[in-house]
Amino acid sequence: MTAEELSKIIVKGMQEKKASNIVVMDLRGVKNAFTDFFVICSGNSDTQIEAISDSVEEVTQNFKEKPWRNEGRQNNQWILMDYVNVVAHIFLKEQREFYGLEELWGDAKIKKIES
Repeated sequence: MTAEELSKIIVKGMQEKKASNIVVMDLRGVKNAFTDFFVICSGNSDTQIEAISDSVEEVTQNFKEKPWRNEGRQNNQWILMDYVNVVAHIFLKEQREFYGLEELWGDAKIKKIES
């Protein structure tokens, strides 16, 4: 499966749990990028953050994809799911604004996903 295909599957998992402000950042043309895509979304509560993460894991497992690493499940404010060529970031809205990943990777092509 290509990184682009995996990013689309991750988006579907996010949409299933009503994630908001979903963006796909194409980092393939960015010098020194360590992955091909970031898929970023927001949730309204720690419960929703956890549900989005569970949904992403479920839909990717249907395609025999598992995250290499998972971080942030202890506090459910920012969960990172690293699939090597695609990294999913699931944020509480306030945390997303604080870290500003979209601004940090300003050279990336950013595609906003309609809810």
